[in-house]
Amino acid sequence: MAFLLDDIVLAPLKGLEFIARSIRDEAMRGFLDEEGARKKLRELYRLFESGKISEEEFEKQEEEIVQRLEQIEAYKKG
Repeated sequence: MAFLLDDIVLAPLKGLEFIARSIRDEAMRGFLDEEGARKKLRELYRLFESGKISEEEFEKQEEEIVQRLEQIEAYKKG
């Protein structure tokens, strides 16, 4: 009987824990999406080479993507 009451009382907390874990896991998948970052970098080069974005905008976005790739690499190593 005590176990049933524990399960009933703790169910909302277990549900919140599951949701929090799911959100964390999805955020980590997004953060560690190295291929997605490389794809954005290729697209950025294509836009720059076709003249659709300025050199200034290209350099700004390129720096952000490269930093992200470096963060991914550092996380995977350490």
